[in-house]
Amino acid sequence: MTAGNDPLPTVRDERTMRTFSFVMYMTMALTVSFFPLYFSAQGYSKLQIGTIYAIGPFIGIAANLVWGYASDKLQTIRKVLLVILCGQLLTTVILSQTDTIAWLYVVMVAYNFFFTPINGLNDSLTLLTIRRTGKSYASFRVWGSLGFAFSSLAFGTILHAVGVEHTILFTIGTISLSLCIAFFLKDRSGGSSGAISFSGFFDIIRQPRLLLFLALIFTMSFAHRTNDGFLALTMRELGASDTVIGWAWTASSLSEIPMFFWLSKNGHRFKELPLLMIASFFYAVRFFLVSIVSDPLWIIPLQLMHSVTFGIFLVTALRYIQQLIPDQFRATGQAIYNIVWSCLAGLASGIVGGWVFDGWGAPVMYRIAAFSAVLACFGFLLTSLYQRRHS
Repeated sequence: MTAGNDPLPTVRDERTMRTFSFVMYMTMALTVSFFPLYFSAQGYSKLQIGTIYAIGPFIGIAANLVWGYASDKLQTIRKVLLVILCGQLLTTVILSQTDTIAWLYVVMVAYNFFFTPINGLNDSLTLLTIRRTGKSYASFRVWGSLGFAFSSLAFGTILHAVGVEHTILFTIGTISLSLCIAFFLKDRSGGSSGAISFSGFFDIIRQPRLLLFLALIFTMSFAHRTNDGFLALTMRELGASDTVIGWAWTASSLSEIPMFFWLSKNGHRFKELPLLMIASFFYAVRFFLVSIVSDPLWIIPLQLMHSVTFGIFLVTALRYIQQLIPDQFRATGQAIYNIVWSCLAGLASGIVGGWVFDGWGAPVMYRIAAFSAVLACFGFLLTSLYQRRHS
């Protein structure tokens, strides 16, 4: 099936995709926000937790390539999503019975093999679905933000009452719901028919322009992923309850929504690299301020800066990468991008962040993250000036 005769999505198709994003991001909120607290309650050290979060991105490098390639080769995203959701469900059940650090590492490797590719595959399906409808990516992604915000607030409140040790049970529930919804998703063609030759793809990923962009994305994402992995532990050290931590994650998720809507209406009026420079600058400001606060309640308003950091970064970087990767390699190209911003940056931030956190504390760790964002800011600025001069 080619893009030309790929049927336009119905209202029901779009509603199903938005619902899937909502529930999928509920699982993501539990994994990002409450798994560190769950592991801490089990008695693991910050360095061990940092290593767990480093193992995930490391295995995610292979996982994104394997599932992205399988999706493009088989010309199906829906069936791949069904397989990896089944894998998530099985490994989460096993995780609930794991009580030693050695087995925890093994189970988290398996969990992340199925967990890390789902965001990229969902984005790929969304981009392929909307490419002929005039709908914006942000109008779909906003439902993920709502799901993340709802999950952070609701589960933060519930876990404060029943205990963080029940995190895994709620995760099993959200994965099961995602699996049920995924059966109703519709596949979309990437615009090619027959077998795909990947020789052209390797020519694409060797472009200096793409490689430089991915290097800058890594530098900015190092700061972002440091906060993802250690915000909950930082707030806990400052004396925050599970409810306050949930409010902090809720504030960041809700703050994305107006930015997504604004970018969907006005983003095309601005060049991508200057927008990413702005996002990097505010990442630096945000994380430096986190490094100097002593009351965890102050982190909640600082999390609202997520709007002008990740809100700009996510939509703008995807817009730029679409210009560099053709539709027929959409899932694989998205996998490469996810490997850089999520896996490699997560691997580096997990190891470095855990080491610095244990040795020098959260303030030093957040200042290193702020410095990484400053480097990205200058990189995007210089790249923008260079491309403008040579355009």
